[in-house]
Amino acid sequence: MVAHGLHPFLEGHPLIDKLWVIKKDQWKDMGRLFLSLREIMALKQGLGRAGYDVCIDLSGLFRSGVITWFSKAGVKLGFKESDEGSPLFYTHKIHGSMGIHAIDRYLKIAEFMGCPVDEIVYPFAPYDPSPAILKELPEAYIVMSPSAGKPANRWPARKFGELAAQLPLPSVIISSAAEADIAEDTVRHSRGKALSIAGRTGLKDLLGVIAKAGFFVCNDTGPMHMAAALNIPVFAIFGPANPIRTGPYGSIHTVIQKKLSCSPCYAQQPCTKFKFQCMEELSVEEVHGIIHQKTGLL
Repeated sequence: MVAHGLHPFLEGHPLIDKLWVIKKDQWKDMGRLFLSLREIMALKQGLGRAGYDVCIDLSGLFRSGVITWFSKAGVKLGFKESDEGSPLFYTHKIHGSMGIHAIDRYLKIAEFMGCPVDEIVYPFAPYDPSPAILKELPEAYIVMSPSAGKPANRWPARKFGELAAQLPLPSVIISSAAEADIAEDTVRHSRGKALSIAGRTGLKDLLGVIAKAGFFVCNDTGPMHMAAALNIPVFAIFGPANPIRTGPYGSIHTVIQKKLSCSPCYAQQPCTKFKFQCMEELSVEEVHGIIHQKTGLL
């Protein structure tokens, strides 16, 4: 089961027989309450008829707990420490720990089920390794992702642009169409060293673009995990979030974070007027210095 908008990434996957797509963001819209209730009831009926033996809830939210209950599976697995009351819907509660990486946490459920967990692989759905947009890109390049789901997790686009201006390779800026203004702001400050393909690629096309990058510079965002899974070196800029839980997974990646006594604070609101101190105080020179140290590129 996956949220609408992310589902194209999983379409056609050989390990998936049935992909359930839910419009969870629209369910919050009171203006379409009647339609949302119809969708939820149809989901309940469909899951109940499917005859699943096991249902695994990795989200640990009240919504995902209810969906687990909808499945009528004889075995319902989830994390003991999940919040919002979701453990009430599980038959088996696994201790996952909130002090480890999310991937290691998820693997605890796989281990509980008897699966081997000593080797981690990422079996992607089929995708084109050479999407058409590659013809418009330089032969060698860096990929930057200056957007993020939460404003608190965004290093300023201006700083991404200034960093791009200092790197020896051109930077390809990615983002969704909705955040194209962030990508364009990055390009404006790059002194001609960056180009934007914001909104011009689907999730699967992004795999082809990222796979050919020299390295990847980003905030805490979804494409960061795509780059890590593709074994492309990631330089991930973190602010209020905790990279131990959600940073790029693997030893070849680097987390860049301003060391403040208050970090990580998981902030949702600015700690100073309209700003997040940990992001504002992290300088371009600091980030460039770490990238230079790790890659040898001036």
